[in-house]
Amino acid sequence: MADAPENLIFEYLRRLDSKLDRVIEDIGDLKIRMTAVEERLARTDVAIANLELSIAGVNRRIDRVEARLDRIERRLDLVELPH
Repeated sequence: MADAPENLIFEYLRRLDSKLDRVIEDIGDLKIRMTAVEERLARTDVAIANLELSIAGVNRRIDRVEARLDRIERRLDLVELPH
């Protein structure tokens, strides 16, 4: 009877490992595609404008992540109050 929970844990770990493998593979594919996009942008006359737009988009995403992280830290009481 004690083996059942242990087997259940191992089953969940195997599932998580499988999902993580798929995520890693997807990220690898995205890196390859992103490199191709960056190379293409570098070859065009409007590369600078496109690069600036890309940087603005990245900055916007970073701002959203920062806001989400701040909210998470506040909810988990991980932020020290100012003295």
